[in-house]
Amino acid sequence: MHWPDFGPGFFALAIVAIMITGISKGGFGSGIGGVAVPILSLQIAPLQAASIMLPILCLMDLVGLWAYRGKWSTAQIRLMVPGAMVGIALGALAFGRLPANSVRLLIGIIAIGFTLNYWSGLSARLARTSRPPGRAQGILWSGVSGFTSTLAHAGGPPLAIYLLPQKLDRTLFVGTTVAFFTLVNYVKLVPYAWLGQFDAANLSTSLVLLPLAPLGMALGIWLHRRISDRWFYRISYTALFATGAKLVFDALT
Repeated sequence: MHWPDFGPGFFALAIVAIMITGISKGGFGSGIGGVAVPILSLQIAPLQAASIMLPILCLMDLVGLWAYRGKWSTAQIRLMVPGAMVGIALGALAFGRLPANSVRLLIGIIAIGFTLNYWSGLSARLARTSRPPGRAQGILWSGVSGFTSTLAHAGGPPLAIYLLPQKLDRTLFVGTTVAFFTLVNYVKLVPYAWLGQFDAANLSTSLVLLPLAPLGMALGIWLHRRISDRWFYRISYTALFATGAKLVFDALT
């Protein structure tokens, strides 16, 4: 095995990023699941960070599918899949052509934008509207979700803009996001392989970090009915905003 040539700072950040991602995906609908790539991009190139995370996310998805088996809306997933496939294709084209610093800037802007969306309460206000978004909006936001998921595994907030107003039961909401992102992440394996990102160094790093995936998911599933979303998201989005600001600063300077 090609031992990953990263320092202790990278692995310290990776442990934090993967645990937050697992807890979010396992118990809170993947809302802050996009924190991993911005955090890891403080140490390595964004595309490499995303590539290392993808196999880890795929294992998390399998754990989530088992935990929430049968607890998802098949009708919603069928509606969202076509838009997501288009978004994945566009994201792969953007990732394959943009220089690393441009991707770092874009990911930083995405991180800040998602944080401002949360702090402004936009998703929460949409969830309280009397008329849920229709089919066209579902395709649009699932497309945005596929795009941002391909760039930075950050598809949760755009999806929430569409899915929260559907007023699904909390468990059904989490189960639907788990099933949706399982499909999205496994499809993403194709463009990532096409971009040549699954080399020995990236895969060996993923393998070393892989045991954290079920641990984070299990903790998220356990916390699903034991902790409110409020404090988890408040702390995590503050960290995401600071990380995004640092990425933008680094890219511009």
